[in-house]
Amino acid sequence: MDTTLRDGEQTSGVSFAPQEKLSLARMLLTDVKVDRIEIASARVSEGERKAVEKVMQWATKDGYLDRVEVLGFVDKGISLAWIKECGGRVINLLTKWSEKHCRFQLKKTPEEHVADIKRDVAKAGEMGIEVNIYLEDWSNGMRHSKQYVLDMLDALRGEKIRRFMLPDTLWILDPWETYDFCREMVERYPELHFDFPAHNDYDFAVANTVAAVKAGVKGVHTTVNGLGERAGNAPLSSVIAVLHDHLK
Repeated sequence: MDTTLRDGEQTSGVSFAPQEKLSLARMLLTDVKVDRIEIASARVSEGERKAVEKVMQWATKDGYLDRVEVLGFVDKGISLAWIKECGGRVINLLTKWSEKHCRFQLKKTPEEHVADIKRDVAKAGEMGIEVNIYLEDWSNGMRHSKQYVLDMLDALRGEKIRRFMLPDTLWILDPWETYDFCREMVERYPELHFDFPAHNDYDFAVANTVAAVKAGVKGVHTTVNGLGERAGNAPLSSVIAVLHDHLK
């Protein structure tokens, strides 16, 4: 899944006009042939809405709509309505997967957060929107509050969620820990589809991505030229080359 048009745009000084987003979306899906693209965060601005509408109109006409995704929030369906109004069909729901983020950012108990997530997942189903979820701060959760992570997954594994995405949000992982943590997820929840999005603050993004693939995750996240906030994401070209040449 390539997130150049969402997380890549968080690079300092980078902002895509609606027509640029459309051109890049078409190129990524039709020429580069990535599986999916994430093109925006819901509710950010009116300009973002126009860009998302433009991409969704093209994707609908050319048969790519199910492969265009938008990041959204657990907000009682406000993000879902925004995506639906723009013509979208897939939400990547941002949820909290370290106990610290849950209790201190959201100021909620784990049980309250689970209930909120289930409410929005059910709402998405009613609206015909497919749900993937970001397990934000998952790497810190695995280090410092693993039981919280496992309890959350146990509570949500039966919901209509297509992909569970395991980000190293605060870039704490090296390849060995990435492998161990991802392997634990895959072995404990073999029926679930896991993605791994890496950040590149220590230049580990490609190595961590390879470690996650070796551990058995089924999806990885990239951006063109490694664009993204802070030091960026795993570069699309490097990940493709390493997967092809080293992992066959």
